[in-house]
Amino acid sequence: MTAPGLVVVDKAGAMTSHDVVARVRRLAGTRKVGHAGTLDPMATGVLVLGIGSSTRLLTYIVGADKEYEATIRLGQGTTTDDAEGEPLPAAAGGTLDSLTIDAVRAAIADLTGDIQQVPSTVSAIKVDGKRAYARARAGEDVVLAPRSVNVAAFDLLGHERVRVEGGDHVLDLRVKVACSSGTYIRALARDLGAALGVGGHLTALRRTRVGPFRADDTAPLEGMDVSDRLLAPADAASQLFEVCRLTVAQATDLGHGKRLRLDEAPIGANPVAGIAPDGRLVGLLEFTGTEGRALVNFPVDEAGVAPEGPEGGVRP
Repeated sequence: MTAPGLVVVDKAGAMTSHDVVARVRRLAGTRKVGHAGTLDPMATGVLVLGIGSSTRLLTYIVGADKEYEATIRLGQGTTTDDAEGEPLPAAAGGTLDSLTIDAVRAAIADLTGDIQQVPSTVSAIKVDGKRAYARARAGEDVVLAPRSVNVAAFDLLGHERVRVEGGDHVLDLRVKVACSSGTYIRALARDLGAALGVGGHLTALRRTRVGPFRADDTAPLEGMDVSDRLLAPADAASQLFEVCRLTVAQATDLGHGKRLRLDEAPIGANPVAGIAPDGRLVGLLEFTGTEGRALVNFPVDEAGVAPEGPEGGVRP
């Protein structure tokens, strides 16, 4: 069975996030595998998976900011706001021809910053205990409430006017988006098309970053040796949080539910990663001033017991 840790996969198109989890379960020899944020089947890119006790880290990764590269097609919407849905009536003749790139940039600017966004009706949001997409596919009229999201960057990288099947012209935009968790790129495509009066949907999507984990950190699932790609729990936590270096006694006390007292309060937000002298992730800690307690503990027997070390916790 593979040791605990994180694996950053470059998800291929046509696979669901559950498909990736199922494959990694077989490769790692354990059922205790989870992922930090679903990618639609059509999407590719960064998918962070936790193995063993490191699934406890996923809660803190799900809410991390994300970056995407996408293609938005203006001139036609779809029932799902992406290429998998049924096409809606195309923009009226001449409407798209008169659309300028300056107008596109202005509409993009209006969708940047703190905005209210209505998620796609085929999203995984639950409505009265049932997924919105399940209700929509069952023929129900799904109405979702707008939510506050932040689009930190919405950049136009390029554009091309193309003719699609049936002879209609569309305008394809290549864009890059940096946004808060919970932002739907499909909804940005829909809302951009609506603002310009031409309709719009998403035709391609690649996630290039989740928190500190970037596309360069990924490997394709095909042919992957999970052990070789494993990011140890302490290394993963060190990328996500500030680190507090513990003594053996402090690590033991935290494992027994005792509180920790430091001479100086950690700098930055909670939680803080508590690392033992042997490099083991002891737990995620919450500090109030100089007093800390364990929010999440990690098993000692998965990474060895910390050796004797100096007294007094030291932060790097």
